[in-house]
Amino acid sequence: MDTKVWMYLIYLAVSVGLTVWVARALARNGQVFLEEVFADERLARAVNSLLVVGFYLLNLGYVTVSMKHPDPVDSTSQAMEELSMKIGLVLLVLGALHFFNVFALGRYRRNRLRQMAPHPPLAPIGRLPMQYAAAPHQPVPHQPVPQPVGAPPVGPQQGGPQQGGPQQGGTGPGTNPQAR
Repeated sequence: MDTKVWMYLIYLAVSVGLTVWVARALARNGQVFLEEVFADERLARAVNSLLVVGFYLLNLGYVTVSMKHPDPVDSTSQAMEELSMKIGLVLLVLGALHFFNVFALGRYRRNRLRQMAPHPPLAPIGRLPMQYAAAPHQPVPHQPVPQPVGAPPVGPQQGGPQQGGPQQGGTGPGTNPQAR
């Protein structure tokens, strides 16, 4: 047999063997990860099977497409160099597919966890009026001052100034030095 034929046979055996081994390892060890991502064992098994099938199709397709070597192979050393180049490319494709799957599933998992997380409380729309702490002998601002029954109202009133109201600088019950 020709050296090139032996190179092709070794390339196919190593590439298919690596593809099957990596696919089984990823399926076995990825099952736990997929169950965490999807939070459903049945769905995780189904996605795992689909990923394995896609992995086989992509990688074995690449192996068969890249098998052709247009130049003649005259020596065993040249065959080994070409073989190592082709197997190295197969390993790079396997690694790229693996990292793409882990990246995509990791993003899906983060989005699912973000959706399940409790949302922070809404920001306040407005402010409640502040309650002022007042001394026991002074009335709290913005509250009506209790008046004896029948007494004329004290303080500012609607409709203009009143006669007989509190004097400027007075200290009666209607004056509030803090309000000035």
